[in-house]
Amino acid sequence: MALSFRSRIEHASAPWAERLNAVPRPVSLGVLVVLLAVGILAPSPWSGIAFLVVAAFVSWLLFLTWQRLNPPERLFRIAVLTLVVALAVVELAPS
Repeated sequence: MALSFRSRIEHASAPWAERLNAVPRPVSLGVLVVLLAVGILAPSPWSGIAFLVVAAFVSWLLFLTWQRLNPPERLFRIAVLTLVVALAVVELAPS
């Protein structure tokens, strides 16, 4: 029996989620803050890449938690993801 796409992603993400859960929260929050600071302060190509890394992380968490979220939580997380992707596009797009 073949697993659904969601089941395969959840199964593949389980070890990574366990590792992330083992890291102290201030450390993981610090890494996120550093990536956002690089996105704000670094020159154009590097800032866009930093924002894309943040967007990938947020989208992964959103995908894993989607079924457990209520509609306002989903809307807020989609808004955050949209903002980070828009910042990445602005930084990576040639002027």
